[in-house]
Amino acid sequence: MRAHEAGALHGDLGQRGPAWLRTPIDVNALVPQLWPRTVSRTDAGHLEIGGVSVADLAAEHGTPAYLLDEDDLRARCRDFNSAFAEADVYYAGKSFLCKAVVRVVNEEGLFLDVCSGGELAVALAAGFPAERIGFHGNNKSVSELTRALDAGVGRIVVDSFDEIERLTTLAVEKQQRPQVLVRVTVGVEAHTHEFIATAHEDQKFGFSLAGGAAFQAATRILDEGVLDLRGLHSHIGSQIFDTSGFEVAARRVLELQAQIRDARGVELPELDLGGGFGIAYTTQDDPSSAGDLAKRINKIVESECELASLRKPKLSIEPGRAIVGPSVLTLYEVGTVKDVDGIRTYVSVDGGMSDNIRTALYDASYSATVAGRASDAEPILARVVGKHCESGDIVVKDEFLPADVQPGDLLAVPGTGAYCRSMASNYNHVPRPPVVAVRDGASRVIVRRETEDDLLALDVG
Repeated sequence: MRAHEAGALHGDLGQRGPAWLRTPIDVNALVPQLWPRTVSRTDAGHLEIGGVSVADLAAEHGTPAYLLDEDDLRARCRDFNSAFAEADVYYAGKSFLCKAVVRVVNEEGLFLDVCSGGELAVALAAGFPAERIGFHGNNKSVSELTRALDAGVGRIVVDSFDEIERLTTLAVEKQQRPQVLVRVTVGVEAHTHEFIATAHEDQKFGFSLAGGAAFQAATRILDEGVLDLRGLHSHIGSQIFDTSGFEVAARRVLELQAQIRDARGVELPELDLGGGFGIAYTTQDDPSSAGDLAKRINKIVESECELASLRKPKLSIEPGRAIVGPSVLTLYEVGTVKDVDGIRTYVSVDGGMSDNIRTALYDASYSATVAGRASDAEPILARVVGKHCESGDIVVKDEFLPADVQPGDLLAVPGTGAYCRSMASNYNHVPRPPVVAVRDGASRVIVRRETEDDLLALDVG
């Protein structure tokens, strides 16, 4: 296989594409599980979202733009809240956070998980009740912990002995007894990309279970009596479709819970199994519904508690991607179409790795469709790329698009609600796109488009 600047996986693909990608019978057809629930293609051939044509949205808001289907977002919040009726559902704010989304999460009755002072600031600015916020992070600063205590954050997930010491000192100074969970590294290898697998031993998060650090952390907190240890926390990774990893994680965490009970006579009342539930980015992905996840996870916890002779603790989970990921699509405009010697057709759009780094960073796969019209042309295998000065600036590695795709066409990429805007950058000094919420035939900007003036305002040199 010849070398390829975007990695060995891309070399010698030509017109074949990945094994799972099939030539569509109808290049205009939409695969429902990939798109927000209100998205459809009209008789005229263009996409609508929230009852608004993407052509009208492009005319009003420009491209590229993240388009958020608010009804879809709310429905997914309700799905999880209903399915996990006996658990606390924490929306993982790191997936995407802005004040409008915080308000939706609050109105739909979810809790909120943040992992930095900035995310906490957004949550508080939007009026989210602090007692329903959980605070994550492997290196929380004294100022971040101080803000969390001053705000009355509901729980803090402690991640290191240094943090236990910092938080204990602050709690004594402020005469508070903050509720905490101990994050446990359970040694489970989630079947996902190495950078988003978070429960194997060789990584920065949590206290090692195998090495005894997790037991030591829990007993230290109990012995000192300053912090209120509510339970244990485990998170095994992201974009996970197989619940067997959760089964192993639950078993190991509950074994630790039993060990703490036997050693200290304390049965911790809470258990957080994290999130990481996968979504469909392409037709090869087969995600579980919230209802199916709830049935399986509850069964796992009940079974493991019975084996360990433990009362079932209050369960909490932390879906982020599974809620906001499918609710957003990114709308681009095609700028150039280039056929490279019959090897591949490159379709360049007016965004790229600055608004979606996941393809370059995680080798993530996405889908795409021409959104402003229907086409009778035959499908061709194309690669959607961005405008950045980088060979790895790929948005969609392989997708069938109509052979008549041309400059000026609108192109929609689904499944971009999680981590795309959150991880967006100003690479090549490209301003970040807006986030536009669409509902009931109307649109509103919830995060405005950056401008060159914004970029220059930070440059004080």
